[in-house]
Amino acid sequence: MPEKIWITIDGKSFQVAPDVTVLEAAREAGVHIPTLCFHERLTANAVCRLCVVEWRGSRTLVPACVATVRPNAVIRTNSPRVKKVRRTILEMLASATDLSEAPELQAMMAECDADPERFGPDAKRRAFGGIKDDNPFYVRDYDKCVLCWRCVQVCAEDVQFTFALGFNKRGFDTEIATFFDHPMPETTCVFCGNCVAVCPTGALKPKTLL
Repeated sequence: MPEKIWITIDGKSFQVAPDVTVLEAAREAGVHIPTLCFHERLTANAVCRLCVVEWRGSRTLVPACVATVRPNAVIRTNSPRVKKVRRTILEMLASATDLSEAPELQAMMAECDADPERFGPDAKRRAFGGIKDDNPFYVRDYDKCVLCWRCVQVCAEDVQFTFALGFNKRGFDTEIATFFDHPMPETTCVFCGNCVAVCPTGALKPKTLL
């Protein structure tokens, strides 16, 4: 077993294994770092950047879900700079996406004192034509999607290996979609429900909840 190393998080010094991430180390120490794209059963991808922390000596903020600890690292998880970035990310998400069925994100917004109306009524909204209802099991409402990648990952090599979901378009118009936007029954989907289970916003919802 590798020898443990000393690190400091929010003024608390303790020992951890040298191969853990900052997020894992923080959780071990009882320090809360908010996450969105991260899921314990999926590959960390550092997409949402809500988990960024301030690492002494680093010019930029560091995503805690993928950054590995180093000996004598000094990390701040709740500095003014970190708070401002998290608040801005959440406000941008709220300005562009329907978060009405995203309780985790709503709780984060309250925690970070984020203003969902900061960018006003003229902010461009992500809209993809309403609910896609093309199978007996669940619906897809991409107006609520925050592009966390969880559904794509769980459908691919992280869990199911069916690759029914992927990405379509670019930039602000990027959306989760099937190949050539075919109806779900015409794809490789086996309706396992894993994508629905990991969706944090209600973009994928079982019909039993409708």
